[in-house]
Amino acid sequence: QVQLVESGGGLVPPGGSLRLSCTAPGFNLDQYTIGWFRQAPGLEREGVACISARDGSTAYSDSVKGRFTVSRDNAKNLIYLEIHGLEFEDTGVWYCATRLPQFKDCKFREHHYDYWGQGTQVTVSA
Repeated sequence: QVQLVESGGGLVPPGGSLRLSCTAPGFNLDQYTIGWFRQAPGLEREGVACISARDGSTAYSDSVKGRFTVSRDNAKNLIYLEIHGLEFEDTGVWYCATRLPQFKDCKFREHHYDYWGQGTQVTVSA
C-alpha cells in the first residue's frame, strides 16, 4: 500500500503561483507514474498533469497547458506541481495519485490510478 502525502496548498490571490509537493514516506516513488488531479467544489476530480516513470515525460490537460509544470526529484522522493497564473477556477482540493508500477504511461482518468493522497486545499481569492 502506497500512502501519498500532498503539501503546499494555501490561500493565494488570482495570478499568483504555488508549488505543490507529493511524497510517500518510506516508499520509493521513482518507479511510479504520478498524476495530479484537482477537484473543484461540487465537481468531479479532473486530471491535469502527469509525469511518467518510464522516461520522465510529462503530459497536461488542455485546460492547464502553459500554466502548470510537473517535475520529480527522485533523490528527494518528491513530485512537484508548479502552478502559475492561478485562477478562481483552480480553487479546490488537489491530489496526487500513482498508477501501479507496471503501468508507465500518463493518463488523466481517475480509474487508471490506484493510490491517492488525502489532498491539499488551494483557495484562490482576492
